[in-house]
Amino acid sequence: MKFNFSMIITKGDIAFVAQCPELGVVSQGKTEKSAEKNLKEAVQLYLEDTDIKESLKEKPIQKAKIASLAITA
Repeated sequence: MKFNFSMIITKGDIAFVAQCPELGVVSQGKTEKSAEKNLKEAVQLYLEDTDIKESLKEKPIQKAKIASLAITA
C-alpha cells in the first residue's frame, strides 16, 4: 500500500531538519537531499509497525496546505 505524507524541511544552525507532521517523525542531514533521504528511511521504519499501517488504512490522511505566515508586531 502506498501512503503520501507531507514533508517540511528547514535549515537549522548545524543541519537541515526534515519532519513528517502527520506522523511526528523527524530526521536531519547535512544537505536538503540527505535530510529528505533520512526522513524517508525514518518513516519507513516507523511504518514497519503493522498496527500503525492498519490504523492508517482505516483513517485516510487529509491533505494540508503549508504556507508561510508573515506577522508584523
